[in-house]
Formats: sequence, structure tokens, C-alpha cells
Amino acid sequence: MQNYIAILRGINVSGHKLIKMDALRKLFDDMGFKNTKTYIQSGNVVFQCKQAKVQDLEQKIASSIQKEFGFEVPVLVKEANDLEVVLKNNPFINKRKEDVTKLHVTFLSAEPEKALVEKIKEGNYAADEFIVTGKAVYLFCPNGYGNTKLSNTFFENKLKVTATTRNWKTINELVIMAAELV
Repeated sequence: MQNYIAILRGINVSGHKLIKMDALRKLFDDMGFKNTKTYIQSGNVVFQCKQAKVQDLEQKIASSIQKEFGFEVPVLVKEANDLEVVLKNNPFINKRKEDVTKLHVTFLSAEPEKALVEKIKEGNYAADEFIVTGKAVYLFCPNGYGNTKLSNTFFENKLKVTATTRNWKTINELVIMAAELV
């Protein structure tokens, strides 16, 4: 069995696309996944299944959510060890020792074109900073994520990929939860 983490974008935000976590866990169980656990209400699911392509899992989960709850939700799935790599390679911690409460990671559905990344590097984002590494964007938002221009929508529009962001505490918790799956 392989450990995976599903990250759903845009559920339970401002009363829209409401999904109770017990219903989400049941849906994952009904799809045949094992040891399903959720973390907070924003759509973080740790689960196990036989090794599969993450794109196939993303489509299966998104389709099941559409069928069960009646709305579309972008879903990104990561193998647990890929999330561990993201955790270990944060340049804002490894090189600068920034305050972890100001750190986030935006997960991308695909590696963006280098020309698009270079184009957004030229922008002015006040005190906020980002570093794109593969399918992850490391964010440092000293005034808080709620005050940054570097939102999911910004990266989706500029990099032409699906994006969803999690704070550093959530990423740490998801890695711990995935490691505890037996």
C-alpha cells in the first residue's frame, strides 16, 4: 500500500462547497481507499491505496466529489514522500530561518513553463516573496497570507495551472499523519 495526501481546493470557504469531513472520509472509504484520515475542515485527506498514478487518483476523487456532492472541486494528490521532500527543501527555512507562521506552500497541478515563472519574478509583491521549485511554490508572507497578492488565483492565472495553498503547520501535520499510516 502506498500513502497519499489529497489536497482539495476551495471547500468549506465562506459557506460555499460545504463538505463535512466525516462525509469526505466515507466517500474515500467508498472509493476503496484505506486508513482515510482528514485534517481540519479545508480538504486535507491522508489515505492509502495500491500504487497508482496521482493523475488517475485526482480524476477519480474529483469525479466522486462531483457525483456525491454536486459540485466540482480541484483535487491535487501527492505521494507522501513527495510532501516530505517539500517539507525538507523549504528555502525560507533552510537558508534564511524565517518565521514558520509566515510560510506557506502553493501546490501546482503541473510544473509551470519557465518563461511564465520568469515573467512573474519581475513583479512587485511588497514584502511577500516566492520561490518556484517544480510543482511547489514556497511563499513567505510576513504580513499574512490573507494580505498577499500571491494567491491561488494569481498563480493559476499567471502560470496556467491549478493551485492550492497550505500553511506550514498543515504541511507538517499531513506529513506526520501520512507517516503514521500502517
